[in-house]
Amino acid sequence: QLIGIWYISEWMAMGKPNMFQLVELGPGRGTLTEDILRVFKQLASVLSKCDVSVHLVEVSPKLSEIQAVMLTGGKVQPNPEDELAYMKGISKTGIPIFWYRDIQDVPPGYSFYLAHEFFDALPIHKFQRTEKGWREVLVDIDPEVPDRLRFVLSPSRTPAAQNFIQPEEARDHVEVCPEAGVIVQRLASRIEKDGGAALVADYGHDGTKTDTFRGFRNHKLHDVLSAPGTADLTADVDFSYLRKMAQGKTATLGPIKQREFLKNMGIDLRLQVLLQNSGDAATREQLLHSYDMLMNPEKMGDCFNFFALLPHHRLVHSDKKDKPESKSPLPPVAGFNELLLK
Repeated sequence: QLIGIWYISEWMAMGKPNMFQLVELGPGRGTLTEDILRVFKQLASVLSKCDVSVHLVEVSPKLSEIQAVMLTGGKVQPNPEDELAYMKGISKTGIPIFWYRDIQDVPPGYSFYLAHEFFDALPIHKFQRTEKGWREVLVDIDPEVPDRLRFVLSPSRTPAAQNFIQPEEARDHVEVCPEAGVIVQRLASRIEKDGGAALVADYGHDGTKTDTFRGFRNHKLHDVLSAPGTADLTADVDFSYLRKMAQGKTATLGPIKQREFLKNMGIDLRLQVLLQNSGDAATREQLLHSYDMLMNPEKMGDCFNFFALLPHHRLVHSDKKDKPESKSPLPPVAGFNELLLK
């Protein structure tokens, strides 16, 4: 819900354009989009003159079916072959929804992008600094145990090691996700050209961590090389790399820890309202448990981060001809600044 508020707050700060596209990358089961659409419906009077549409970038046929049931009650139709969207429907709240396989298929236009636990699932290259220079970490079959995999270092410098390591890199072990770099470049170009903003929420660090590649199975840590295809593989997002890949086309904010972002967005006030409105003890218990999961530094509060791409003019007045004193101050960006409730 607070992410939904963030988009509306940015839409208002940018002068309430008469249309926007909400574009989610890898929407999972569609629950986050559904919560955001519920907020849009609750604030329908604010958005009344705005034409809103939803665009989901999803490669999995199975997940797109689950999303369709969640968001439209299953009322979708496949799109003709010559169209970029492979499926379309109308949300339960009356907003058109389109499905695509690639971000480049999403039509240009003023857009708000959302990538929640998206970048951490993309494949990475791993590199190790050695006495002979950078070597790539590769996967090999263990000669001792034929059906086991093992990590090995490349015998010489690979093309990836030549191309993906920044000359100023100070760490001895680095993970690089080139696909994340390409996607951020595309987002930054789109925002620079058409306006809007992107919000990224993910596990990550600001260029400080080294070896974060791990597997999870049934919510427990799992050896990444055993039983491939049965575990969820993840690597923390390097936000310093995403910032570099925006190439100055947009301004970037963050990463800031999830608990700070949500606190700035007014989660405490929201929790109080929900607790007052919930009639039974079980619901209140659930709300407090969820709040703790999101905010507790030992749980998601510190390991999850928020990061945003915004047009430069959103943070700095671009017109230098005006007298500086005649300019009204730009509204703060919700979530990244402490919002003072007047």
